[in-house]
Amino acid sequence: MSGLPAAVPHRLTGRRVETTGPLDLGGQGRETVEAVRFLRECQSRGLSVSWRATGRPSYDPSVLRHLPPPTGPAGVHEWAAWRSAYAYGSLYHRRGPGFVTVLDRREAGRAVRLTLDHPDLHAVFLRLLEPTRLGVLDDTEREAAGLLAAERLVLTCGGWAVALPPRLRQWPVPCTAI
Repeated sequence: MSGLPAAVPHRLTGRRVETTGPLDLGGQGRETVEAVRFLRECQSRGLSVSWRATGRPSYDPSVLRHLPPPTGPAGVHEWAAWRSAYAYGSLYHRRGPGFVTVLDRREAGRAVRLTLDHPDLHAVFLRLLEPTRLGVLDDTEREAAGLLAAERLVLTCGGWAVALPPRLRQWPVPCTAI
């Protein structure tokens, strides 16, 4: 058992994961947020991922550039830009007691460190590590999810939301390469 989300069919061989079909990143619902969670969890475990994308994103695809990029299709501009901008460790989170710290370096020349210590933001961030239908959130939780989405820490699409920063469990050697 790989410990990876079962919602995305995949094969795990050593430290390499291959999806058995394309991942829908069109942003129309649960399939997209499940695909993003899958990629985030692969990143979190330091796994190499081979996958293909389907769908044209209904959101700004640059929010995903911290995740392993797709291998195709080659003709979609968004995927080519993702492949050229990808850098391991450009977005991640660390947890402490009652807070989460996020480092965001997805934009060249700009690094942002955020501490989510407000109880509502902290709780919603942790809840959205699992894909969640926005309709099940109460008003305060939806407001917190909106604030996190405005900071590009949560992807909302098709009535669903999922947190974007992986929790990196291991660093590459040498770790100064990040």
